[in-house]
Amino acid sequence: MTENKLPLRASLAASVSRTAAALSRATGRGDGSVIGGRLGMMIDPDLLAHLAAGRRIALVSGTNGKTTTTRFTAAAVGVLGEVATNSFGANMPTGHTSALARAGATPYAVLEVDEHYLAQVLRATTPLVVALLNLSRDQLDRAKEVAMMAQLWRVALADHPDVHVVANADDPMVVYAAAAHAAAGAGRVTWFSAGQRWREDAHVCPACGAHIERDEADEDAWRCATGDLVRPEPQWTVDESGVIDPDGVRHEVKLQLPGKVNVGNAATALAVAHRFGVSPADAAPRLAEVASVAGRYAQVDRDGRNIRLLLAKNPASWLEAFDMAEEQPTLLSINARDPDGFDTSWLFDVDFAPLRGRQVLITGDRAYDLAVRLEVNDVPFTHVKSFDEAVAAVPPGRLEVIANYTAFQDIRAELDRVV
Repeated sequence: MTENKLPLRASLAASVSRTAAALSRATGRGDGSVIGGRLGMMIDPDLLAHLAAGRRIALVSGTNGKTTTTRFTAAAVGVLGEVATNSFGANMPTGHTSALARAGATPYAVLEVDEHYLAQVLRATTPLVVALLNLSRDQLDRAKEVAMMAQLWRVALADHPDVHVVANADDPMVVYAAAAHAAAGAGRVTWFSAGQRWREDAHVCPACGAHIERDEADEDAWRCATGDLVRPEPQWTVDESGVIDPDGVRHEVKLQLPGKVNVGNAATALAVAHRFGVSPADAAPRLAEVASVAGRYAQVDRDGRNIRLLLAKNPASWLEAFDMAEEQPTLLSINARDPDGFDTSWLFDVDFAPLRGRQVLITGDRAYDLAVRLEVNDVPFTHVKSFDEAVAAVPPGRLEVIANYTAFQDIRAELDRVV
């Protein structure tokens, strides 16, 4: 795809998109990922489709892990050549449009997609591959119920019989979404297994409403009590630090990012890249180059403290954050602004017991909601009014910071927008 092949209106819209994004960055108003796409689409509502034409595209969607998996996948597909991607996490059509306009002519694109927009972006981009990671509750005041989201994905895939799906065999909601696609033709779905630690949204079969039964001997095995839905056999699996491909070959993944969840994200990336013709042996070393994802996992030294930033926005991601964080002083920060969702009742679905025994500090707009939850969970804490106060309150050494979306961005700004 080359930009001079764009229709005149689309070419003008792409130029305006790039200019607006550049001005936004130059004036410090943001990275331009949204405003650039918004203005471009005002000029040409079909701009995303025009920019996507001629590229081989992968879409990555799910409740958690989208941004990291997208970054891993872009690195893996990068073995073949230049890759356009929305690396700052702007995962709605305006962000996709801005990313493709900014990239110019690239043969490949890997785009993170908000799960609510998957159907729309599928129509606009006609991708080669779609990766479905997981579905769990998120932003309860405005997000759809989990089984409803799975049904919407299922319907969206039915309209795109040629797309190949890379899907998580361990999540019953994802399996339901992809099962009809798999049944419609051999080789249309590749299953991966990365484990499912958060299972509180997958007790009931989305196909028939029966109980999902778990196998005590195999923690990943599951089936619907009526047999309507059964965990498929995965072609890609993981161990503590490696990915096993469909041929049974193990590939060591030496990641800079912490936690077993990121080994699972790496497996997804390798499976997607494999559909582009990239061998896992060539792709795996590329994953080690990813050190931080839009500030997530970044480590910053300040006043003798090594501060590590972890984003956690819903119960599933808080569970993973506790697994990644070392047993060191920990700052928790919660806001409830529009990007976060205004309902903080989900805090009571999180077990904060893993934080017992360490110094815990809390801050943010809704710190008192967090305080009540920690009291119930018998986790001692100290309330601090600012990030600087938190840094001053802990001894030299590691400070783990776990924050939801806008709280995370506030702290990034305090640390001069770490990347």
